[in-house]
Amino acid sequence: MPIIMRLDRVMADRKISLNDLSEKVGVSNVNLSKLKNGHVSAIRFSTLEAICEALDCQPGDILEFSKE
Repeated sequence: MPIIMRLDRVMADRKISLNDLSEKVGVSNVNLSKLKNGHVSAIRFSTLEAICEALDCQPGDILEFSKE
């Protein structure tokens, strides 16, 4: 997949745990874990917006395009 999730990197930079982010975003730990590990094929804009707001970042900080 040419889109790479960098959520783990941004979370580490912000020193926020999966549990804390889950509470702020309103998404279950399981779903956030899947996002963090790149095991999803889609993300809702509302979820992406909530994550960016909670982490004070831009979507481009979390998503990266990589040519195969």
